[in-house]
Amino acid sequence: MSLTVRAMQTRDSEMVVQLNADAVAFTSPMDVDRLRVLKRLCSLCLVAEHHQTVVGFLLAMPEGVDYDNGNYCWFSQRLRHFLYVDRVVVSASARGLGVASSLYERLYREATDTGALQIAAEIDCEPANVPSLQFHERQHFVEIGKRELPSGKWVSMQLRTVEQNLPS
Repeated sequence: MSLTVRAMQTRDSEMVVQLNADAVAFTSPMDVDRLRVLKRLCSLCLVAEHHQTVVGFLLAMPEGVDYDNGNYCWFSQRLRHFLYVDRVVVSASARGLGVASSLYERLYREATDTGALQIAAEIDCEPANVPSLQFHERQHFVEIGKRELPSGKWVSMQLRTVEQNLPS
């Protein structure tokens, strides 16, 4: 399989914004300007390419950044030394190719390398983003709470310890 995970570059912006728009029911809106702002906050901005086409991306930020996002703030009030997955999106055409797993492998390395103790993420649970909930369960994330968003939907606040990244 020709899947490559690499650092996000400026030339990827339009494709990343389009992927986000395709999944906006499960994430929040993002244009190129918003992506630029998020990239400044993130310690990890990745894209996954399949046959030289961007088919997925991941944005993650460390604890302590000035991010006015309710989910990030919720984790910030409860955790220390964490890495927060702001969003991970995989195109419908690339689902089942291991894109999310490949992106998360890089995320786990980043968390270990930076001394993060936990990885935090929220996943829509009402209405449910079933593929994402199942993926995060396979990745050993556990729910530590739920939160209602201003839109009325509910998210499952999930956590995975970084020590699970280390070889036995």
